[in-house]
Amino acid sequence: MRRQVLFFISIFFLGSVLGQVSYSIPEEMAKGSVVGNLARDLGLDVKRLKSGKARIFTGDNAEYIELSRERGLLLVKERIDRESLCRQTTPCALHLQIILENPMELFPVKILIQDQNDNPPQVLYPVQTGGSLVAEMVPRSADVSYLVTKVVAVDVDSGQNAWLSYKLQKATDRALFEVGVQNGEIRTIRQVTDKDAVKQRLTVIVEDNGQPSRSATVIVNVAVADSFPEVLSEFTDFTHDKEYNDNLTFYLVLALAVVSFLFITCLVVIISVKIYRWRQSRIMFHSNLPVIPYYPPRYSDTLGTGTLQHVYNYEVCRTTDSRKSDCKFGTAGSQNVLIMDPSATGTMQRIQSEKSILDEPDSPLEFTSVEST
Repeated sequence: MRRQVLFFISIFFLGSVLGQVSYSIPEEMAKGSVVGNLARDLGLDVKRLKSGKARIFTGDNAEYIELSRERGLLLVKERIDRESLCRQTTPCALHLQIILENPMELFPVKILIQDQNDNPPQVLYPVQTGGSLVAEMVPRSADVSYLVTKVVAVDVDSGQNAWLSYKLQKATDRALFEVGVQNGEIRTIRQVTDKDAVKQRLTVIVEDNGQPSRSATVIVNVAVADSFPEVLSEFTDFTHDKEYNDNLTFYLVLALAVVSFLFITCLVVIISVKIYRWRQSRIMFHSNLPVIPYYPPRYSDTLGTGTLQHVYNYEVCRTTDSRKSDCKFGTAGSQNVLIMDPSATGTMQRIQSEKSILDEPDSPLEFTSVEST
């Protein structure tokens, strides 16, 4: 409030309004950028700015510009977005008042904001949906220059930065459709025939006239059919096939990754085992340690004669008639139980857990048991 009162007093009573100073800057300038040398352009000394307590007065609360009294410069205080500040109003300008005291002086300052091509075109129609398909119907009886649809787009920039042009980038059948460069209208080039595919896909690029230019892409689906059920079935299959192909690709990539991981893991394990066995064989081959035989505790050399005292049993079996059979076999040691005498001077008889067929009276085999120490 104090600033407003001071402003009106300076205009009507105390001050003198001098010539206006104008500057032109592009939008989106960084904070601290120099707008202009105010002291030089007004013909003032920097000391006058300090002694007169120079300050900036604006009609609104948004302060995008600040004054450096020490250097006499106008600086960017906040980033200026022309679209937010002026929207579609042209020209876009900031109006400031530089106020000095002792004596009171007023200097109007006008700062023009130049538009920069910082916004791409925005497509309003056809609406781009992620899940569902929107298709334009074209009857098979359509003539040349039949209006299929119109691409509508806007650019929030101003001037030539907002001039838009349309171009057909890709199409299922380029000989069937064209796009108006200035108006974005999609029309048929020739007569539609029964041989034309039902599903038509057009890719249209919307480009502005800025430097550098910015663009947007829109997909237009066209159905060449005479009835809605035919269109519905065709595009439902199209969506299903697309989702199926996407899922199939994902699972194929996943399977390939799993197989590759398992193969690499097996390869590493095999190589590790090979290296381990090779290292063990090398260690055993280069070892110089003596080989010490192991004897059970009950088989110690007690007589000091260099021989071990062994107690063992053996059996010899043969037939009574060698013409019929000539057979000899020894019983495995695991079938005999040897009981050692603690004094190591004798042996005890072998304990037979099962009845041998040799004990049968009618057996044709003879059994001989020999004990030795």
